[in-house]
Amino acid sequence: MGIQDTLKALADPIRREILNLLKNGRLSAGEICAHFSVTGASISRHLAILKEADLIRNQKRRKRFIYYELNTSVLEDVMLWITDLKGASNNEGNDKKNIEVH
Repeated sequence: MGIQDTLKALADPIRREILNLLKNGRLSAGEICAHFSVTGASISRHLAILKEADLIRNQKRRKRFIYYELNTSVLEDVMLWITDLKGASNNEGNDKKNIEVH
């Protein structure tokens, strides 16, 4: 998956909130569902999109539960890309300031 898929997955507020929940550690799908007023099927779809974008991982079933955890490596890649992009625009802005008008 590329950065486009990652950004698309991050565009939804429910998916961003799921990531916020997972930053504190792994949670089961049921524990994640308890934080939202949408159907379990809807949360399941959100989890699938996050998983497809490689933003989360699921661990093998423990008893009848599937646990999800954050995959920070993908987020680090996005942050590096944004930092690089921001750095390029800052340099351009500085170049414009250094142009002398005759």
